[in-house]
Order: sequence, then C-alpha cells, then structure tokens
Amino acid sequence: MNLWLTLHLVGVVLFVGNIVTAAFWKVRADIGRNPVVVRDAARSVMLADFVFTLPGIALITVSGIAMAHKSGIPMNESNWLTISLAVFGATGLIWGAVLIPLQRAMIRHSEASVAGGSLSAEYRRVSRLWAVFGTAATLLPIVVLALMIAKPF
Repeated sequence: MNLWLTLHLVGVVLFVGNIVTAAFWKVRADIGRNPVVVRDAARSVMLADFVFTLPGIALITVSGIAMAHKSGIPMNESNWLTISLAVFGATGLIWGAVLIPLQRAMIRHSEASVAGGSLSAEYRRVSRLWAVFGTAATLLPIVVLALMIAKPF
C-alpha cells in the first residue's frame, strides 16, 4: 500500500501544483498585457498540462483505484470514493473538452496579438472563458480532497 500511496501523493502534487501555478503565471502574464509574454505563458500552460497535469491524473487514478481495490472499498455503490471519482471525472471532462480547446485558441489569438502589437478582443474573450472553466476545474478537486480526508459516507 505504501508504494501506491506514494504514487498517489506524487500524482496529487503534479496535478494540483500545476493547475494552481499555471493559472497564477497565466493571470500574471495577462495583467502585464505584453503580447509576447502572454503568448509564451499560453504555450507554457499547454506544455505544462501535458508534462505535469496528465501524468498527475494518470498516477492519481491508477493508484487510487489500486488502493481502493486492496482496501476492499466497493466501487459499485455510492460512497465517498465513487462520488470522488465522479467529481474527478467531471474535472477531467472540463479539462479535456473545454480547457484544452480554449488553451489552443488562446495560443492562436495570442500569436496573432504579437503581430498586432496588443491583445485582441478575441484573446480576452477566450481568456475569460478559460478563467471561468479553469476555476471550476480547480475547485472540483478540492471537493475530492475534502471527501478523501473526511470520508463522510
């Protein structure tokens, strides 16, 4: 169980650490309004998602299911773990179906903004959407964390 727990914690650090720091640096870049810095931040957010977030998700999921199986926690009924998995899955859907396409759009619009010399209205619109959905995708794992600590049912 210790190996699985270690892998789980490493996954959590990669996942949560990246979603929080990526948002921080992207917002800082947007505040500065320098199109080159914004473009570089948008590219880096996308890269970091594939280098840190995706492996974090894989480690969390595989190790969590392995620990649940070893502990005998039922996966076919409503309990703190199955609710956590559903909430974590919702986070993944937001990330894959909404945030990744928005990040691609932010990269595209920020690249065009570099040529234009200032951030375009379209970049700002896509960035606001990213902030809204990104906030949801950041808060949902906090719900999962609370469920995993409290194990209320």
